[in-house]
Amino acid sequence: MKSPQVSPTASRRRFVKQAAAAGLGFNFLPAYLTSARAADNPKLPPSRRINLGCIGVGGRAGSVIPGLTAAGNAIPVAFADVDFVTAKSAEKNLKAFPDVKRFTDFREMLDKMGKDIDAVSVVTPDHTHFVAAISAMALGKHVYVEKPLTHTFEEAEILMRAEKKFKVVTQMGNQGHTSAGAEQFKQMLAAGIVDDIVKIQAWKSPSLWFMNAAERALVKGYPAEEPKPETLNWDLWCGPQEVKPYSKMYHPFNWRGFHLYGGGMFGDWGAHIIDFAHHHLKLGLPTRITPLALADYNKISYPLSSDIRFEFPARGEKLPAVELHWKAGGDIHFDIEEKYGDPGPDGKVVIPNPGNAGSLLHRKQGDYLVQRGSHDRHSLLYPRAKMVENKDAMGLHPMKLSHQESFIQACLGNGTTESPFSVSGELTQVLNLGTIAEYLNVDLKFDPKTKRFIGNDEANARLAGPAPRAEWADCYKLA
Repeated sequence: MKSPQVSPTASRRRFVKQAAAAGLGFNFLPAYLTSARAADNPKLPPSRRINLGCIGVGGRAGSVIPGLTAAGNAIPVAFADVDFVTAKSAEKNLKAFPDVKRFTDFREMLDKMGKDIDAVSVVTPDHTHFVAAISAMALGKHVYVEKPLTHTFEEAEILMRAEKKFKVVTQMGNQGHTSAGAEQFKQMLAAGIVDDIVKIQAWKSPSLWFMNAAERALVKGYPAEEPKPETLNWDLWCGPQEVKPYSKMYHPFNWRGFHLYGGGMFGDWGAHIIDFAHHHLKLGLPTRITPLALADYNKISYPLSSDIRFEFPARGEKLPAVELHWKAGGDIHFDIEEKYGDPGPDGKVVIPNPGNAGSLLHRKQGDYLVQRGSHDRHSLLYPRAKMVENKDAMGLHPMKLSHQESFIQACLGNGTTESPFSVSGELTQVLNLGTIAEYLNVDLKFDPKTKRFIGNDEANARLAGPAPRAEWADCYKLA
């Protein structure tokens, strides 16, 4: 099914006019509060329905859209995607919602159906998260965005401002932040179990789940041009970034491995692995980022393996300075001292194996380790005897709502989200700083107050990234 085409210029003009009106304080009545919505689903009253505009239908949207609609409190009314055919999982959503109107350009979707849309999901490559999110927010739409929130540090800064300006519900798709594991970590913090953390070791192996090592080893420059799928609007896929010749190395999956479009392993998995520590320990922004080793370093694709150290300043008596050490890919090995092990059946001490993804939090006292997995995993203490001593605080209490459903309920006025842009924005900025270090491969000093690098103009230029293409420039002026 082909969508009617609209001039990008005409679409942009209409969007800017609507966005300007929103910024001047025009009140947009949510579609779910109008009587017209009641006839659409007699099982739900009008006040219990969120109409979704879904930007990105394939890939992760194969899980996100079902997650947003599973409880029956939201339903898609519009789909926007630059390629409804090639992207994985798109067919799943198209079959589940066959009558939903389809658009190639999300700006056309907002132009034509903005009054019927209450909230927007953004599940697209990282480099287009910002333009889609800010466009919807400026029109008064609630926004759910997959992690990482943005591709650049400055884009995250703008979205945090936009959240305050437009007063809409926001959520970054970082499911671990709304989980039993997250609630357990809060309990541990309240009980003093996660006090005095001075070092965090974090890791993910292998480093290139989205691009195998053999493929990555062949990337020495931008890929050569290949025939483009007829169903793909490549210009729109590139969004605000420079339009490079199409290659299947980019779409639909491997874009994560290129600086121009993705965040590599740290930008992708870092959100899941360092989230709890960053938020609950109030790490904020680092003062120094040091790449210790980047395998097969270049400025086009992310390294085959990385070893990066971050230094965070003290935040009070119980929150001393923290060194965060990130490793991805290669031979990942963190030595765990014997004192953190437990006796095995033969009486010998067994050193714990924390797995292929997670983090170890070290206390200044050195009396035990806090082990965190990834995503929604619960935490453990080493040695395990400490788990028994602190069993009340280590208990798990399942969340009543999923990450996606909590967003829908917040849109309905029921509670708040756990990972709004005010929380996820700063986490994303830490990820952005890490990807800048991977791009430049130099020791970087950073001032969290001015949010600028010290003595490095090239690094400061990377905070905003390359100037957006002309037709997308207005998006960066909305907040």
